[in-house]
Order: sequence, then C-alpha cells, then structure tokens
Amino acid sequence: MYEHGISLENIQKQLNFFKNGISKTILVEPATVPNGILKLSENDFHLKADFFDANKSHLKLKKFVPASGAASRMFKFLSTFLSEFDVEHESINAYINRKKDSELSIFIVGLEKFPFFEEIDKKLKEVFPNFNSLERDYKNYYFIKFLLSSDYFDFANKPKGILPFHKYSDHIATAVEEHLYECAYYSSSNGNSHLHFTVSEEHQNQFENIINGVKNKVEKESGTIISISYSYQNKATDAIAVDLANKPFRDEKEKLVFRPGGHGALIENLNNLDADIIFIKNIDNVIQNNIEKIALYKKALAGILIELQQQVFKHLNEIEKTKEDDMEEIITFVKNKLNMEVIADFSKYSLQDKISYLKNILDRPIRICGMVKNESETGGGPFWIRDSKGNTSLQIVETSQIDLQNPNQADILNKATHFNPVDLVCGIRNYKNEKFDLTHFIDHNSGFIVEKNKNGQPLKGYELPGLWNGAMAKWITVFVEVPLFTFNPVKNVNDLLKPAHQPQ
Repeated sequence: MYEHGISLENIQKQLNFFKNGISKTILVEPATVPNGILKLSENDFHLKADFFDANKSHLKLKKFVPASGAASRMFKFLSTFLSEFDVEHESINAYINRKKDSELSIFIVGLEKFPFFEEIDKKLKEVFPNFNSLERDYKNYYFIKFLLSSDYFDFANKPKGILPFHKYSDHIATAVEEHLYECAYYSSSNGNSHLHFTVSEEHQNQFENIINGVKNKVEKESGTIISISYSYQNKATDAIAVDLANKPFRDEKEKLVFRPGGHGALIENLNNLDADIIFIKNIDNVIQNNIEKIALYKKALAGILIELQQQVFKHLNEIEKTKEDDMEEIITFVKNKLNMEVIADFSKYSLQDKISYLKNILDRPIRICGMVKNESETGGGPFWIRDSKGNTSLQIVETSQIDLQNPNQADILNKATHFNPVDLVCGIRNYKNEKFDLTHFIDHNSGFIVEKNKNGQPLKGYELPGLWNGAMAKWITVFVEVPLFTFNPVKNVNDLLKPAHQPQ
C-alpha cells in the first residue's frame, strides 16, 4: 500500500464497496432528441464552428487522448485461433466452420488490405525462403503467428496508438499520427496546438519515436506548431483486488494485488492540464478520409461550449446584483439551457440563499458531449438519471452501472436511441478565469466492481467512477447529436477494413 501511495482510508472504502456492493444508477428515461439531446441543422453546425473560429484567438486549446491501453482486445479472436488451431491436423476452413468464427474468415479474406500486410509479408519471406511455395493455410497461419509473436511484431501487447492504422500512397500512418493532424485541424489557435497523451511509462519512448518521425511533416503541412506532452496514470489511484469472499487477494508470493483504477483515474491527469478548452477523444477513433468534415463537428461542439460559457459567466458576474424580479431569467436558463432542476421549495428561500443556490449550480466545469445514433454498439449512452437525493440530471451511463435484473431499468436501456462515442469538449475554467479543481465534481459512489482473474484464480476489482461517467457527474452537461461517420473506433482489427480506415 505504501509503495502505491494508497491510504488506509481509501483501502477501507474500497473493501466496503466489495462487501456492500455499489448502488446501481437509477435510470429515469433515455436522453433523446429533443428530450436531453440537442439536434442541429447542417447550417447551425457551420455557424457554431464559425463562432468558435472567431473566438478562439485568446484561448489555449488542448487535445487530451487516453492512450495507455494495450491492443490485446483487437486481436483476441486471433489469439484464440493460435491457441486452439493445429495446422498439421486441420484446415483453417474446417476451424472456421467448427468454431463459427466469422471474424477469422473476414480477417483472411481482407488480409492484403490491412496496413501492416506488406511489412509482415516481407518478414515472412525473409524467414522462410520458400514462403511463396507454401500451401495457403500455412501462409495464413504463419502470418497470424508473426503478427502476434513476441519474437516478431507482438501487436497484441503494444499500445493501440502506435500500430499501423492507415495506408497512404507514400507511407503507413499510426493513430498517433492521425491525432497530430486532427490537432492542427481543429484544436489550434494562433498557429499553436497542444496534444496530451496518457500513456504507460514503459511505452512512452515508442510514442516519442513515432512523433519524432512525423511531427515536422505535420507542422509544415498544417502551418501549426504542435506541443506534445505525456502523463501516466497515478499508481495511487490503483485499487486493491479481493477474492470471491471479499478478502484481499494475494499472489503466489503472498503479496497484495492492486489493479489500475480504470479511465476514471485520468480525471487527475485532466485536472493537471493548463488549458481553456480541452477536446477529449479516444486513441482509436481516427479517420483516413474526410478529416475536414470531422473537424467541422469538433469545432461546432467547441462553439456551443464557448457560447454557453459566455452566458453562464454573464449570469455569475451579475448574480450578486440580481433582484427578486430578475431571478426568473436565470431559473429559466438553468432549466432550459443547462438541463438542471431547481429545488421544489426554492421560492421560500431568502434572496441571498437563492443567489448562493444558483451560484452553486452555475459555477461548475462545462462539457459538451457529441452523441451518435445507436447502432447496437455496446457501452455507455446518454440518460436522465435520479440520484440518491431525488435530483434528476443528464449523465453518460455504462451498461455495468445499470441493474439489468430490474425489468423497468432494462426496458429503459433498450429504448436508448444514442451512444457515447467519447467526443467531448470541456471548459475547465470559471468565470474569474481560474482553473476548477475537477476532483470536487466527482460522484464517488458511481464506481464499478469487475470480475477478472489472475493466473487462473478468480478475483474482483474496483474501478473508479469513469472519466466521462461519475468523474464528471457534477459538471454542467449538454448532449449534441453528431453524425455517425464521426465515430470510427478500431475495437477489432477487422474494423481497419471499414471504408473510414481504407484509402479512397
């Protein structure tokens, strides 16, 4: 515990979560258009983007990309194939039929379209001089073996950001390179752009090697100076693991086992950044084509944020001078623009108490969240939820936070129309131009308990309230529908075969 920098008090809290469970989020209804999700016309998007461009010159912009995860899930079906397939006694086609493994079939059919095909093919021909004369099954088997082997490419154990993602006429691009281009397109002002990656300490040099190779080219093409920074997930945010009887889990050396606290731990990394506006986007959500159109929607979300900030700051600057008669304008703004409730007996408050109450509602960080129509994606979505005090608010909720045994809650989940693509624009300064302490706006009771295993032994882990879930629960939140083509994640290696990741 001392080595991790975790206090005994925190450990006790975590053990209590395991013992007593974590209350599930209470869904009231899905956020929909127009009930909680704003829908803009194409013209409105252009106007908001123009508003952002007109107002960004005095702002420091930063892009924040969580990028510490390894790519193991991307290649899970290939890892399973290697562990279960015997090339001497079965054909790949027989394996596919036996396992009903359509993913493997898609992978093999599209093999030559992957951006890493030529590099691996070249290595195979170096190692096997007779490679061209091998049977097709052997060629495909060895291709997959080299792709995952720690002696060769070891893709499943590398960070997703440094893998080959896109094939251009003159080079192969990684997701890291694509984020540099995006930064220049929409997260820059006065010819300067700032990009921050959260990485694992052991992988930082791999990110730096890629960036050192492409940064000058991107800066020259875009006319933008890009400053890169990195941070690691704080070990003090790790959580103790327990066995199925909720006793601290120990490894074969009798040492306590700690697990990373999930992406919610990154609220501390975000809190340490110095910027006026921060764009948040996942490492794998990049595109090979239409970067200009992607930039339009990012700028529009930022335009909505600046406009809302200006209105909030105006009310906060004037609120001390507000008379009883003027209070109604602020209340209407809070309800209609900020999607927040005003307490039922508000009218009974004294004028000074009303002012304090409204200041507390208005003086918070703001996030504008892009939402896409749900096409059976697994993961979080936008909902109206009710907290333990009976207040309703807009939140991004993960499936694991919902009581699926409750038919009413399961029904609300099934009626959800939109999905969270992790497309956020955040304002982290207050009306006095001071940085908020973002740790003051976390709902600490909205973490997750997950079931995992270590060396074949089952264990339970605790994950902190997610970065865009409970870690931002008390922010001012606005959801905006954005087009589906702005969401192009690479969760599975076969996603690289989709048009958004293929040359036009």
